[in-house]
Amino acid sequence: MPTLMVTGASSGIGLACVATAIQHGWHAYAGVRTDSDADRLRNQFGNQVTPLILDVCNPAQIAESAQQVRSYLAGQTLNGLINNAGVAVAGPMLHIPLDEVRQQFEINFFGQIAVTQAFAPLLGTDKTRHGERGRIINISSLGGKLGAPYLAPYVSSKHALEGWSECLRRELLMYGIDVIVVGPGAIATPIWSKAEQLNVAQYADTDYAPYITRYHEQLVAKGVHGLPAERVGQLVLHALTTPRPKTRYALAPNLLMDWWIPRLLPKRWVDRLAAKAYGLPDTQVH
Repeated sequence: MPTLMVTGASSGIGLACVATAIQHGWHAYAGVRTDSDADRLRNQFGNQVTPLILDVCNPAQIAESAQQVRSYLAGQTLNGLINNAGVAVAGPMLHIPLDEVRQQFEINFFGQIAVTQAFAPLLGTDKTRHGERGRIINISSLGGKLGAPYLAPYVSSKHALEGWSECLRRELLMYGIDVIVVGPGAIATPIWSKAEQLNVAQYADTDYAPYITRYHEQLVAKGVHGLPAERVGQLVLHALTTPRPKTRYALAPNLLMDWWIPRLLPKRWVDRLAAKAYGLPDTQVH
């Protein structure tokens, strides 16, 4: 039975990755942060899932989770590691508290590195293990390649994740371990309900005040009407199993408008389109 490890598995994309893999005969090790989440996964999937208490910012929990999976595998390789855990920090970059930016990177970037270092031996850098070498799937975002106002901490963390993934993929060639990026756009997950809790009032005395509330409302609405998380789960399973995977996959409700056009048009044009779309003043020199 193939096996995979998923971080941030209690809801959204992580939960969808677990569910999809189990439906196709995999056993899932699921990183969650609370005992109640672990119980809920056991009730939902039975013995096809092994929940692990794992905060990607907690070195002790990372080490303990890797040791538990090592014991379960009994000398076999882990077939997949899904680095999914993440949060979205938003606010105008000139005013957002620097501690919030640091926390964004601790979770979305440094946490992924720490988990990968701990689980890499199980994927096959430990050459004494038996079985096919595993694959690493790093969950990025359209924001891993594109920018957006007020999302600089999140976008920057995903840009960092993409650069790291590119380097890691080449470093792991010697072990036969592949690294694949999946970059979704708007997906209907609980991250958007958390976004509703953003305290836009803290920026009331800045020049951004008239615009950030409108942008925030549009952002939440876009996420609520995004693609179902199951679509990402299906794409991740494809990346894990196809004989010749791409190095990166993009997924969005409208790939033409959300992905291809912003990447193909000159950046100055995209700047103006973004300003118009979000009601931002455009005073750049034309």
